Amino acid sequence: MEPSSLSLLALFIEWQPELRKRLRRRLGSDELVNDVLQETYLRVERMGEATAVSHNPAGYLFRMALNVAADQRQAEARYLSGEEVQDLLHFADDALDPARVVHARIEVAALERAMEELTARQRAILIAARVEDLPQQEIADRFRISVRMVGKELKRALEHCGARLDRRVVQRFGPGAGKES
Repeated sequence: MEPSSLSLLALFIEWQPELRKRLRRRLGSDELVNDVLQETYLRVERMGEATAVSHNPAGYLFRMALNVAADQRQAEARYLSGEEVQDLLHFADDALDPARVVHARIEVAALERAMEELTARQRAILIAARVEDLPQQEIADRFRISVRMVGKELKRALEHCGARLDRRVVQRFGPGAGKES
């Protein structure tokens, strides 16, 4: 039977194996090809018998299937992947609730008070070491003191702030690193 004398639905059914082969080459995924063929069939069926395509109906069906594939890919691009959903769920778990916000503000205020109680040099060394993340040698050069003195001042500052915040201070440098101070 000539393609032009068949209804579009009959042509789709007859031409489906060839259409499947061409779509597989074009789209790569058998799963996507199956979805596209199913959706294309439904669209052709909705068009009804009255729809006639006199010029290249096979090409018309192939183009319709490619449009379905493009629509599906566009729709899928709007959905979040499983990994993105997990990230959002973890983000929601980490979201700050009012009680955590209040607790954090209290701790920041306590740290500010503790830092005000430090000497100017201890405060500056603590900020240089922990906020600016400078090496002790660079801090020593900045304050024209020995590296050993930087270590002592930093240790005193950390112990003072730890005591004020009721926190355990673990030494991360020098002799005895890793032990509680």
